[in-house]
Amino acid sequence: MDSGHAQPAADQAADQNAPGILNSDAFDGSAPIYQWSDEYGDVGPKIESLEIELFGDPATRHERTGLDFRRIASIEVSQEGPVKIQAINSFKDAGLHPVMLENVQLAGYDHPTPIQKFTIPAIVQGRDVIGIAQTGSGKTAAYLIPILSVLMGKAKKLAAPRPNPVTFCEGRDEVTAEPLVLIVAPTRELAVQIFNEARKFCYRTMLRPGVVYGGVPLVEQVNQLNRGCDVLIGTPGRLVAFIEKPRVLSLRRLRYLIIDEADEMLDVGWQEDLQRIMLGGDQDDGNVKYGFFSATFPKQARDMAKEHLAAAHVRFRVGRAGSTTENIKQIVVKVEPHEKRDVLLQLLNEMHGIRTIIFVNSRQEVDFLDDFLFNMRLPVTSMHSDRTQLEREAAMRSFRAGTAPIMVATGVTARGIDVRNVMHVINFDLPSMDHGGIEEYTHRIGRTGRIGHRGVATSLFTDRDEPIASVLTRTLLETNQEIPDFLQIYKPEVLPGKAIKFETESDYDPNEVQDGGQDTDEVGETGETGDAWGGPAQAKNGAVPQSAAWGEWNSATSAVPRTAPDGWNSATSAAPPAAPSQNQAAAQSWGGSQPPATIPGPTGLASQAWGVPATVNHW
Repeated sequence: MDSGHAQPAADQAADQNAPGILNSDAFDGSAPIYQWSDEYGDVGPKIESLEIELFGDPATRHERTGLDFRRIASIEVSQEGPVKIQAINSFKDAGLHPVMLENVQLAGYDHPTPIQKFTIPAIVQGRDVIGIAQTGSGKTAAYLIPILSVLMGKAKKLAAPRPNPVTFCEGRDEVTAEPLVLIVAPTRELAVQIFNEARKFCYRTMLRPGVVYGGVPLVEQVNQLNRGCDVLIGTPGRLVAFIEKPRVLSLRRLRYLIIDEADEMLDVGWQEDLQRIMLGGDQDDGNVKYGFFSATFPKQARDMAKEHLAAAHVRFRVGRAGSTTENIKQIVVKVEPHEKRDVLLQLLNEMHGIRTIIFVNSRQEVDFLDDFLFNMRLPVTSMHSDRTQLEREAAMRSFRAGTAPIMVATGVTARGIDVRNVMHVINFDLPSMDHGGIEEYTHRIGRTGRIGHRGVATSLFTDRDEPIASVLTRTLLETNQEIPDFLQIYKPEVLPGKAIKFETESDYDPNEVQDGGQDTDEVGETGETGDAWGGPAQAKNGAVPQSAAWGEWNSATSAVPRTAPDGWNSATSAAPPAAPSQNQAAAQSWGGSQPPATIPGPTGLASQAWGVPATVNHW
């Protein structure tokens, strides 16, 4: 009997009338979602197979091996605005809808992160919000959880009519998509990541998520929207294309508009599309609540926020805007340009078998480096903006699955990479000051050390990188990182108890400071927090807390092992097959050898490196 729920991909492909998103092999945005039926009443029944797909194995959902709980009590969150928001200490205190609270528990979120402690109650209270926190701090859940929770109790009243998923017939039952929530993201990968989070939090509710982005034929996404959509995530260009098709998409029911990675969105080339989205639709601006979220918040973003946010909006900042987290061990190595590839191979061999992202500054260099590593028999994949969307999604699937645990990418393309257990980020090229500078550096290394886990970021520094040396040195000092000898000349003189000065501070303009309404709160002890994240940029007394050491560069006593019997260079095992790059033939093999059944999991290595008992998780 057809229950009206999402079906496995194979079943959906076989039955074009099956409820759920059809043709799930077409693109990442067509992943199965919970399909609502009017016969359910207020809460839908559980679907075990979909629940496992969305939330993972029940036995491992609450595993937080490698999380750092020591600094949670001292993380500072400052808030500005006409009202003081009282932070929550647990999700149970947030007044969430019972179904949302259960979904939060299924997702393994045991305690809120610092940004979630303040953002969730603010949105529940109906405030416009600006949230500034380091990459990997849980910002996505900070706005999805309260928004969807509020709408769960109002969906039947506010949502647009949509066809019965069981009897839906293309060409007969299409409706105009009228989302209640619109989330704008700068990259396709980030849009898909947010969509996957929305799939979790919409589970067992009538709220239907969807995602649209470029690189996929319009007709496939039109077919999705024709079935109705309550929570729409998209990239600016594709959203504008649909806004100009009012029979497909209307914003007249819109209640929430979120700008994620606002700094990137307002970079050159995006502002016109974003203004079109925020002003050019048919939404009733008076009914829309706004949210801006990012790791940095430059003046351009502040100007747009002031234009659209209510005067009574609140702003939360975790640490210094644009700062990094102490959970990431940052290493800077001086090299000559011709030595880069040799040093890269050494790094990959020393920290073998763990998910690693390698950043370069050009699409051409992505292709060159991908070919080089592939020819060195390493399990590598890559992506950049010239690849087709299907190629980019195939690369992401290989990276997530661990068949290609090394990813080569440009910084902008990798904005949406949020993969568990990325333990090493390598800046093969440091970002130039003309193309992102230290803010780009922050976003890059934030691919590791996410929501409380620890990671390593290694940067290869050449003489060409001298313009970024000063602010890079201060960034290292801010989180108590070791300053290499060649950067010592850039160390600023800092008086005891005083913070390090950053001319590039992305969230400060003395002309914008309003009188009153500014509070600074310190997040209290939270215990073993499931999403515990980061450490303070600086304690209240001005002292920079000590961090665990990873060992000296190339030291024989380093906690990170240089080799292992089952590593990539082992004589007894070959590198696992990776999704071939655009310029690599799919028929290429790994020398005729069979790949190992499993690759050493990153959690074990990282835990050993940090002096924590190792538990190996296989990918």
